[in-house]
Amino acid sequence: MNTVIAFVLIFGALVFFHELGHLILANRAGILCREFAIGFGPKILSFKKNETVYTIRLLPIGGFVRMAGEDPEVIEVKPGHNVGLLFNQENKVEKIILNNKEKYPQARIIEVENVDLEHSMFISGYEQGEEEFIKRFEVSETSYFIADGQEVQIAPYNRQFQSKKVSQRIAAIFAGPFMNFLLAFVILFALGFIQGAPVNDPRLGELTDDGSAKEAGLLEGDVIQTIDGQPTSTWEEVVTIIRDNPDKELTFEVERAGDILTFEVVPESTKVGEQTIGRIGAYNPVDKSFASSLKYGFVETYTWTKEILIGFGHLVTGQFSIDMLSGPVGIYDMTDQVAESGTINLLRWAALLSINLGIVNLLPIPALDGGRLLFLFIEALRGKPIDRQKEGIVHFIGFSLLMLLMLVVTWNDIQRLFL
Repeated sequence: MNTVIAFVLIFGALVFFHELGHLILANRAGILCREFAIGFGPKILSFKKNETVYTIRLLPIGGFVRMAGEDPEVIEVKPGHNVGLLFNQENKVEKIILNNKEKYPQARIIEVENVDLEHSMFISGYEQGEEEFIKRFEVSETSYFIADGQEVQIAPYNRQFQSKKVSQRIAAIFAGPFMNFLLAFVILFALGFIQGAPVNDPRLGELTDDGSAKEAGLLEGDVIQTIDGQPTSTWEEVVTIIRDNPDKELTFEVERAGDILTFEVVPESTKVGEQTIGRIGAYNPVDKSFASSLKYGFVETYTWTKEILIGFGHLVTGQFSIDMLSGPVGIYDMTDQVAESGTINLLRWAALLSINLGIVNLLPIPALDGGRLLFLFIEALRGKPIDRQKEGIVHFIGFSLLMLLMLVVTWNDIQRLFL
């Protein structure tokens, strides 16, 4: 049960912050965001705040922000339709009722003659009882359709995704992956405060109770000057000498409170794979200051980003097999293993997943943010957008292939773990 909670919290946080990035920049650009969703498939929970419906859906395989204009509007009003009109205090149409008009006795019923709900924002037609005259009504920019009792906000062209500058659209799409990198940095920065950021100097950090360092009389904070006469100026040098001398007595010359002291320490031999190394039961020194934690967050985020990119490079060059990919089942299994090792490692795992999600979404693959950014960059270079129908077909094919890959990877995870 703890693993289930950890997985749901981690997955929810990664998707939430990713989609929040899209939502914030889209709202800032004035784009109408109809829905903010975590997951796909049937709705489990939903509520509306301001213009946006927030939903949690059944399948935990991602999320989305549905922006007006990204897809064709699902509701249209055409000449010949009979609709009901409700007005606001400014005598502008506030709601257009498409069916069940008898439930709105106060509505004015018209047969539509002409309509523009994107640019000029008007609707005109013949009102019941006055068929000889066409009346024109101004439509509010915050008006709604009502269909089957459900309200759907009308999106004027200036509230649609395609109406915005290319730079604004790029920012709205890029903000999702960026938030994943930012989340990873915040987690790693917090870990720097909690456990301290490693410092590369020859000072002893925390000592284990059963290690040879503590047994020999060394204390946390001792600064190692030499080991067997060999000067040490970094923690890496200390570790290298100790690792290379298992079961060999070493003379440590350390500085403690201004005094130089000498200790004889025998590194304990430990098997790591095929290699035998020495250990003395001492951790590297750490610094919990704000500056060190800030640097640690940046360095760790950069390091993990580089390692993941190298892994994707191996995928492109054929050095990476499908067995090295994991879907939700594989990630759940890894989360289970990491959760057993403690909260610190679980937080580090969440940061790694967040970086991975950010990188995957930036890959120039149709249906992902990277694929959408590619089309926007092409539009910026051409000076005009690519045909939306053709782009939609490319994204649909890309999404279908991604779902197929997800199924293959998930089945591979199930076989590897359970069969």
